Amino acid sequence: MTKAQEVYDIFIVGGGINGSGIARDAAGRGYGVYLAEKEDLASGTSSSSTKLIHGGLRYLEHYEFMLVRKALQEREVLWKMAPHIIKSLRFILPHHKELRPAWLIRLGLFMYDHLGGRKLLPGTTTVDLKTDETGHALQPIFSKGFEYSDCWVDDARLVCLNAMDAQKLGAVVRTKTTVTKAEQINGLWHIQIENSETGIKETVKARVLVNATGPWVDKFLGGAGGDTDVHNVRLVQGSHIIVNKMFDHDRCYIFQNEDGRIIFAIPYEDDFTMIGTTDHDYQGDPGDVYVTDKEIDYLCASASEYFENKVTRDQVKWQFSGVRPLFDDGASKAQEATRDYILRVEKQTDQGGLINIFGGKITTYRRLSEEVLENIETILGAKAPKWTKASSLPGGDFPVGGLSDLAAELSSNYPFLGKGHIGRLVKLYGTLAPEMLGASESVEDLGLCFGGDLYQVEVDYLMQSEFALYPQDILYRRTKLGLVLMDDDTKKLATYMKTIRKKSLPN
Repeated sequence: MTKAQEVYDIFIVGGGINGSGIARDAAGRGYGVYLAEKEDLASGTSSSSTKLIHGGLRYLEHYEFMLVRKALQEREVLWKMAPHIIKSLRFILPHHKELRPAWLIRLGLFMYDHLGGRKLLPGTTTVDLKTDETGHALQPIFSKGFEYSDCWVDDARLVCLNAMDAQKLGAVVRTKTTVTKAEQINGLWHIQIENSETGIKETVKARVLVNATGPWVDKFLGGAGGDTDVHNVRLVQGSHIIVNKMFDHDRCYIFQNEDGRIIFAIPYEDDFTMIGTTDHDYQGDPGDVYVTDKEIDYLCASASEYFENKVTRDQVKWQFSGVRPLFDDGASKAQEATRDYILRVEKQTDQGGLINIFGGKITTYRRLSEEVLENIETILGAKAPKWTKASSLPGGDFPVGGLSDLAAELSSNYPFLGKGHIGRLVKLYGTLAPEMLGASESVEDLGLCFGGDLYQVEVDYLMQSEFALYPQDILYRRTKLGLVLMDDDTKKLATYMKTIRKKSLPN
C-alpha cells in the first residue's frame, strides 16, 4: 500500500506500544496500514512505565495465572528481538517478616520460575543479606532475601523501533496528526485527520479502524468515533522518581509495602536510581497527569522503610507519571484491577469494522498485536502467517549477550569515540549505530555538540529516521540525555531542531 492508493486496509489511531506493534505486524503481512499519533510516538503511557519486561510477580496474588504465564513467555522472545534495548535483570526481594510469610514468597517464586518456559534467564535463589553486597544498602533488620529474574526495556525506544520497522515494511506513520472525526459510510471508514505541524487536513479511507489510543480509548469513542456514554477503562496513575545512584551493584530491589502494594528501585542510566510506582485511580485528561507531592512523599517513605540511607524529596532529580488504561473489571482497588487486555470488534460489515483495545501491558504487546491481526484476518481475509516471534527489531539483529562484541567493533571502526559514548550508542541503536555515524572519521565530523556526547549527526539521524521533532522527543524518549544536559544545551538543541523543522515544512 502506498500513500497514493485510495483505500487502506487498516487505519490505526495511537502511536503507543500497541498501535506501533500492530502497525508493524500488519505491514509485515502485506496489509496497507496508516498510523496516526496526535503527539510524538510513546508520548503517553508507553514512555511512563516501570520499564520492565516481566510476568508481574504480584499478579499471582490476584490469581491472574494466565496473564502471568503469557507475559513470562514473552520475556525471552522480546529479549531476542531487541537485545540492545532489552537486558536481563536480577531482583532482590527482602523478606519483611511483618508482611508476606517466607513460604508464600517461595511458592510464588517457584511458580514464577516455571510458568513461562524460562530458558535463558536464571532461576530464583535465596540471598543472605548479611553477607551479600545487596544487603549493604538495606537496613540491618533485613537478613534474608530472594533473588529472581526479569528483564528491563527502554520502553519509548521499543515503541519507536516498532514504528520504524512498520514504515520500512510499507506502513504510513504520521505523528502530530489528530483524528478529528471517523465515520463509517457504506461499510468504509472515512477518517478526517489534521497535522498540527503543517495545518494540512485530509480524509483517509480504510476498511478497518483500530482504536489503540490507550487512556483516551473511551474519549475517542465518545468524540471522533461518535459514540456516547462509553465507559470501558479504569484510569490508574503510576508515578516514578529518579534520584542519584543509591547502590553500587547492578541488581534491583522489589519492596513490599504495608498497604499491599510493591515498589521497585532500579539502576537507571548508570548514575541514577528509579523508584516507583504508585498505583491509584485517576480522574481527568490523561495528557495533564503529573507527579503529585503526595506520590513523591509515598515513594520516599516506602523506599526509606528498606534503605539504610533515607530517601528525601530534595534528592529527586527528575520525575515522570503516566496513566494506565486498565479494563474496568469492577475491582475494588486500583492495584487489583486486571492488567490483561480486552479486544472488542464492533460495527463489523462485509467490508470492515472497528477494533477497540482496552488495557494491556508493554510485555504482552506482541501477543496483543497477533490477536488483533487474527480479528483483522476474520474481517479482511488472511494475507500471510504470523511472523514477529522470530524477528528482530531495527538494530537488534545480533545474539543475546553480544552487546560487548558490538561495542568492540564500533570502537575499532570509530576509535575517536569515548568508551562511554560507544556504550550509549550500542545500547540505543545496536547494529544501526554505524548507519547513524556514517563516514565520520573524527569528532569534528560529528558536527555541532549539544552538550555531553550528543552531536549533530545523532540529532539528524533521530529527526530523519526516528520521527523526532522537538528536544523532548530526543532528550527524554529517544535518549535520556535530558537528565544530564544543561539548560543552555537544551536551548541550543531547540534552536537547531526548529531550523530543521522549518526546512522540512511545505511552502
